[in-house]
Amino acid sequence: MAIIYHITTQQEWMNAQAAGHYESASLPEEGFIHCSEERQIPGVLNRFYSGKKDLLRLSIETGRLSSPLFYDWSPSVEDTFPHIYGPLNLDAVVGTKEI
Repeated sequence: MAIIYHITTQQEWMNAQAAGHYESASLPEEGFIHCSEERQIPGVLNRFYSGKKDLLRLSIETGRLSSPLFYDWSPSVEDTFPHIYGPLNLDAVVGTKEI
């Protein structure tokens, strides 16, 4: 199965573990959780997380997702990104890495 990635904070990940699922701020605001392919991570970190600390990269196995996954075009960077349209079930997260 394919692996996609999501950047979050260590605190948000601890909150998700306590809640039993993960929801980013973008889920209620935009309807999905932003993710990326491995090659896209450096650009995402530069654009959205520059200077931020306590970051964590979640490795997500797409075949384990209980919410729908779609790849959507981003005209601002002219690339297609994976988006999870619903909460992220914790058993789909197969690894974490401090950034």
